[in-house]
Amino acid sequence: KMGCWMNESLSVLLLLVWLGLNLYLFIDTFYWYEEEDAYTYTRVMLGSALACARASATCLNFNCMLILLPVSRNLISFIRGTSICGRRALRRQLDKSLTFHKVVAYGIAVNAIIHIVAHLVNIERYHISQSKEAGELQNKLSGLGKNPNESYLNPIRDYETNTTAEILTTIAGVTGVVITVTLVLILTSSTEIIRRSFFEVFWYIHHLFLLFFIGLVIHGMGQLVRGQTPQSLLLHNVSYCKDHYSEWEKATQCPLPQFSGNPPVTWKWLLGPMVLHICERIVRFWRSQQKVVITKVVTHSSGVLELHMKKYGFKMEPGQYIFLQCPSISKLEWHPFTLTSAPEEEFFSVHIRVVGDWTGALFKACGAEEKAFKEPWKLPRLAVDGPYGAATTDIFHYKVSMCIAAGIGVTPFASVLKSIWYICCNPNIELILEKVYFYWICRDPSAFEWFADLLFLLETQMAEKRKTHFLSYHIFLTGWDESQATHIALHYDEKMDVITGLRQKTFYGRPNWDTEFRQIAENHPSNSIGVFFCGPKTLSKSLQKMCNSYSSVDPRGVHFHYNNESF
Repeated sequence: KMGCWMNESLSVLLLLVWLGLNLYLFIDTFYWYEEEDAYTYTRVMLGSALACARASATCLNFNCMLILLPVSRNLISFIRGTSICGRRALRRQLDKSLTFHKVVAYGIAVNAIIHIVAHLVNIERYHISQSKEAGELQNKLSGLGKNPNESYLNPIRDYETNTTAEILTTIAGVTGVVITVTLVLILTSSTEIIRRSFFEVFWYIHHLFLLFFIGLVIHGMGQLVRGQTPQSLLLHNVSYCKDHYSEWEKATQCPLPQFSGNPPVTWKWLLGPMVLHICERIVRFWRSQQKVVITKVVTHSSGVLELHMKKYGFKMEPGQYIFLQCPSISKLEWHPFTLTSAPEEEFFSVHIRVVGDWTGALFKACGAEEKAFKEPWKLPRLAVDGPYGAATTDIFHYKVSMCIAAGIGVTPFASVLKSIWYICCNPNIELILEKVYFYWICRDPSAFEWFADLLFLLETQMAEKRKTHFLSYHIFLTGWDESQATHIALHYDEKMDVITGLRQKTFYGRPNWDTEFRQIAENHPSNSIGVFFCGPKTLSKSLQKMCNSYSSVDPRGVHFHYNNESF
């Protein structure tokens, strides 16, 4: 469909380019090792497993080069703000950087499996080549290196050797085990269940990537795979000597072949991204050392902590997010939070819901559990990294925007709605945005009462300015008990909503997205409409399908551009 292609074309193109480059590198390296004369004798012992191991190693180098780029937050924010990223499609692609990071990680996992299996086969074939049943040529090749003027080809020197023990004494073997164990730990701790339930486990284990990269650079120094040297190829005619191995040393055209390992190349692939990442870390460290002053602490009855902060030179845009660190809780952990203040305000704020050990500790450190006033100097020191751009910042680039939030996913829109109010109050600012449709789906509005208060303030101020048409909001309550239902029914005819206290009545149940999208498409028949969502994946997929279904095939018709908030 036209809508699907419009929203996903760049993502599909990027994925195809990435797959194409992986395929090209694999096939090109595979054929090089299958055809190159320098590896003729190595192939006699190892067969095609040699080419498989080397081809997957090239793809591993390529993907390890890419893996750090999508998580270089400062680089992505910089590109997002430059003129080359003026198009919405490019910015939407940058917002999917974490998805690309995961795709590349899958590429590393697949190539690592191929590489490991191929080398296990290689070790076994090296071992078999030392047996009498292997054949005369393989025996002769395996016997090379016993005399002082000879270089070896087979790293397994004797058939009686314990191959596992032998390999584990080599640089390639030890680093291979370290790399594999590290990769398994990183991948398993990155699963959604671990990230959500044990974020600290994910956070600490993910930093083993440093060990993984160091191991990767050292791994190639082992030079376990060996080929004929260029000088030896000039003297030793492989195509002739391969079939006349009995004449080696006797015939002048067949002197003993000399072998050497491949010089390490992984560092060439990783040098650029590692330097970039070190710069990224330096910028983050410099930011973390800048003084942050907590100006206000507000405790909401629903277990939400509101922090107002100030920091010299801090500039933000609506919908951006920051990373917070509290050294008294953990000197290593950084947690992302969406900014809930507007750029026009003199402070910046976050709303933190207590859902884990770290947020619980911060809640306690800020004196949120105590009823007594806590002096400012007794509040914990905080470090702030950011702000960073997110999908929500593009709301102002559309004439019509749909903002859809589920549960705690409402936080990115607090900043946006506040900023809309400030802009509407300033007659000197020209705004592209003409209409905002806001949808909020939650099980228990009391858990986010601070947001209902914000909506009430906006509703009152918009009514005073006679701009009620600008913002159309719809709140859907999906969870209630019998006593609540009775209370709702008794007060249904009142002007204010009994749940939120707003003029706009709350809807009960889930929204019918077909009806909502059809109505908005009819209201704005020839507009590009930005759809911004923050919430669970299942609803995200459903909304993405809606955007594709209701986007017109006609370029002059209505088009829904889907933007998903993720960090």
